[in-house]
Formats: sequence, structure tokens, C-alpha cells
Amino acid sequence: MANSQKSSFQLKILYGEGDPDVLVSQAASVQKDGHQVETAVGRKAIVEAVNHGGFDLVILGPTLTRNDRHHLPYVIKKAQAAMRVLVMHTDGERHPAVDANLDTGRSIADLVAKIAAMTTNGEIAPHGLAKGAAAGK
Repeated sequence: MANSQKSSFQLKILYGEGDPDVLVSQAASVQKDGHQVETAVGRKAIVEAVNHGGFDLVILGPTLTRNDRHHLPYVIKKAQAAMRVLVMHTDGERHPAVDANLDTGRSIADLVAKIAAMTTNGEIAPHGLAKGAAAGK
């Protein structure tokens, strides 16, 4: 179950998945936490959204292929270096273009908590503010 206390910052989030049914339920949980969530199904739609975007955070979900979860962070950072990238369903490896990850088997509640922690720690700031601004740094 997701944290019932909403985040104090509203982030503009792009949530990408390979499976549209998973996307609907997962994105709804993130949106319930008070964030503005746009969705994209598949690599091409994610790239198109990022190029038109201005997102604070891009979440790459577990139903994307391993190849997409590996290559899309580079594409996202090339489009806008300030965009933060969170990849779900990882094997614990560190990726140079990924700002945060969730290991395989983690729940949607863990995702919501990770987003809140990133905001609280100043790792991500709402609506394109400078990194650290959310924490008052």
C-alpha cells in the first residue's frame, strides 16, 4: 500500500512501461502521491515524450525490455541532462546515466517512497528547479 501522506512537492513525471495495463495501475499510484504524471508505452513513445517534455523525473518501469532500461537513460540525459532517471527492475548494478534505481521485486509503495526520498534529499527538484533547490540548499 502506498504512503497515505502526499509529497510536499509536485513533480512532473514521465512514467514509461512496455505493458499498458501495468502502466495504468502503477502511474495511478504515483499520481495519488500528488505528482503530475504523464505516461508513455514503449521506447519510441518515451523518447518522443522526453523530447517534448520538461520532466523532473522519468521512471522506466519493469515491463520495458532490459535493453530499453539500459539505453533509454543515455537518450534521456542527452535530451536534457537535468532530467532525473529512475529505473525499476534492476539487478543492483550502477549505471552512469541513472540517478536512482529499484531492484527487482520491489513494490509500488517502494517506488513512491524512493521518489519522496529523492525530493527530500534534494536529488530532484520540482519543475526544473536547480538540483538541491527542493531541499532549500
